[in-house]
Amino acid sequence: MARGPDGAGQAQGFSLKDELFNARTIGDLAAEFAVLPGFDPDRFTKEALAGLSSRGLLERLDWLADCIEAQLPSRFPELADALEAAMPPVLDPTNTDDDFGRFIHAVPGILAVRHGLEDHRDRALDLLEAATQRFSMEFYIRPFLNRWPDETLARLDRWVEHENYHVRRLVSEGTRPRLPWAANIQLDPLVPLRFLDALHADPTRYVTRSVANHMNDLTRHAPERVVAHLGMWQSKARQTPKELDWMTRHALRTAVKRGEADALALLGYRQDCDVAVSLRLDPNPVSIGDAFTIEVTLSVPEVLPVMVDYRIRFHRPNGRSGEKVFKLKTARLEPGVAVTMTKSHRLKAGASTFTLYPGPHLVTVQVNGQDRADATLDLV
Repeated sequence: MARGPDGAGQAQGFSLKDELFNARTIGDLAAEFAVLPGFDPDRFTKEALAGLSSRGLLERLDWLADCIEAQLPSRFPELADALEAAMPPVLDPTNTDDDFGRFIHAVPGILAVRHGLEDHRDRALDLLEAATQRFSMEFYIRPFLNRWPDETLARLDRWVEHENYHVRRLVSEGTRPRLPWAANIQLDPLVPLRFLDALHADPTRYVTRSVANHMNDLTRHAPERVVAHLGMWQSKARQTPKELDWMTRHALRTAVKRGEADALALLGYRQDCDVAVSLRLDPNPVSIGDAFTIEVTLSVPEVLPVMVDYRIRFHRPNGRSGEKVFKLKTARLEPGVAVTMTKSHRLKAGASTFTLYPGPHLVTVQVNGQDRADATLDLV
């Protein structure tokens, strides 16, 4: 199921918006704020539910903030105190990954930006520090980076050493140059490297995944710096070899798809190699909605680690084409031993994000980032 900020992702009538915002989740939020003197949970529930249906996912978060704010103090210091008092317990500190939190707990971040950005910067940042331990504040730290870059960066310098790994992750995730769904930040993309130098050795995968995604973003701005930094981390050996290997591969995934030699070399894949490649597509032609098998046979005169991908150039009726790279397999080839790799690829019909059209589609095999063989697939 495709999921996006407008909540339009659908699968068999299922909506992400309905999963995240319904009577049960709104009731949970009402119960949390019911601990505040004078807060009417029934009023909040009625108002909140009445305004959900016409709004997209992120608009629903703003609406919940509107409904809650209507019953909180108007002065930001008191409002922030109330928001903290109503927060649920922190997310399980014994977990190390995949503990993003619940969308309904984005409200403190929204109100921190709405009412604390200009006149209550430090108190608002305190609120984000507390809130991100319940739900990631990666969207809401970014306005502070734009409005108060030096002061916010100084706060992030301290958070790098925070005892709670959600706060540490916020330092990396909130400063990503290409954070999905989020507003752009005006920060020099290389400035956060000082944070990543510390966070890459974090013991939790939730943090190191963010670091790897951040580095992958940076490959679009300064790929040579990313490769150099990853090499430096390897030489310092502050992270376990297994985790650093995973991070390096994850950080270079886009650079690898582009066939960048330095990135491939860091991963141990040479481009100056002699490799024979044959490609077979079966069946051909193939119908939209069906699958075809891509069969690649490789042989080499010397021992060679290989990363084999394939790229499909999709036919478009307007004459323009779109391309996408897909993973096939990695292997260590021995001289004189032919190795055959196969993969079934289904050409899905009616996808909401990518439309297929009948016509010739070019399939190209990449070995260590270099095009080695191609064939035309006729889609009918």
